[in-house]
Amino acid sequence: MGLPPATARNGWRTGAPSGKVLLGDLHILDENMQACPVGTPGTVWFKTATPFEYFNDPNKTKEARSPDGSMSTVGDVGYVDDDGYLYLTDRATFMIISGGVNIYPQECENLLITHPKIADAAVFGVPNADLGEEVKAVVQPMPGIQPGPELAEELIAFCSQSLSRHKVPRSIDFEAELPRLPTGKLYKRLLRDRYWGSRVREFCEGVEFRQDLPR
Repeated sequence: MGLPPATARNGWRTGAPSGKVLLGDLHILDENMQACPVGTPGTVWFKTATPFEYFNDPNKTKEARSPDGSMSTVGDVGYVDDDGYLYLTDRATFMIISGGVNIYPQECENLLITHPKIADAAVFGVPNADLGEEVKAVVQPMPGIQPGPELAEELIAFCSQSLSRHKVPRSIDFEAELPRLPTGKLYKRLLRDRYWGSRVREFCEGVEFRQDLPR
């Protein structure tokens, strides 16, 4: 694991802390490498006695290091509470940058799956000519629930009740079943790549870059 050893408190449930750091030096930093206030999500960086490296991948190791080389990250996003417990909330590679605002999609995903008509949900950024990206949700309806524009409008209104405007999906698509890996982890990249076409997204030192590939 990339993080320093931590004590478990309530397992890995959504909203439960991942643990408390016992060894190493943990930092929650924003995109400018400045410390985030307690309770504010940011990229999880860490220092350990032994430098963190990816096996046989020096380029990936370099990308995961801070500019001064003193810290490393595996791309997790989280925050620390007043008691020093770490909460992992998302992955930096899925962060949406819309109009210069950073949006972590797991908050919206966690909300959507509480809707009685939704079995599963994935939220990610898709291209927007003016904003760079906009929030898109792809959901799996419960058995017997008919997907369509009416349900999409219902879900957007549902999200609007709990989320700030920029975090609410601008559009919602439907799938009979969302793709998951054998481990059960949502294969969100497969969904996201369908909407990016010839564009690619690259992650480097906590920042995602978007570019068009030559045609």
